[in-house]
Amino acid sequence: MFDHTIPPMTRALSALGAILAKAEAHATARKIDPAALLTARLFPDMFTLTRQVQLTADFCARAGARLTGAEVPSFPDTETSFAELIARVNKARDYLLSLDPAGFQGAAERVVTIKMRGQDVQMPGLQYLTMYSLPQVYFHAATAYGILRHNGVEVGKMDYMGVAAQ
Repeated sequence: MFDHTIPPMTRALSALGAILAKAEAHATARKIDPAALLTARLFPDMFTLTRQVQLTADFCARAGARLTGAEVPSFPDTETSFAELIARVNKARDYLLSLDPAGFQGAAERVVTIKMRGQDVQMPGLQYLTMYSLPQVYFHAATAYGILRHNGVEVGKMDYMGVAAQ
């Protein structure tokens, strides 16, 4: 379970951090107010870039904690700049990298409880990882990428895949 959790999530976070750095450089070079990108969304009923990044970091860190039985970390949603978002992404990545691989022993069968629409939902760790956490991470990371790409930031698939970030 460690191998199915930590490498893909840390790679997604590293790629997201690199994409955010490119977005900040893009805004600076073109004299665009960073808030224009940070508050951008793909559609009015969707979350902003800032919230997409926060959620990506949260889903990663929470998955690591829940699968190892650790206390779920909490990150206040206070970021208002690219630097602060990059720091949050790095904090989540560092948290994942701090987890002991031995803590993932039995994680596939470990019962994980999450709140969904105000209700407690329980599922085995493998189902939680594959059917809930990883899809959430990829959805919010891809949406953040899409917001930036739509707004002219020169990022490509290799940036999203994390190949450019290595």
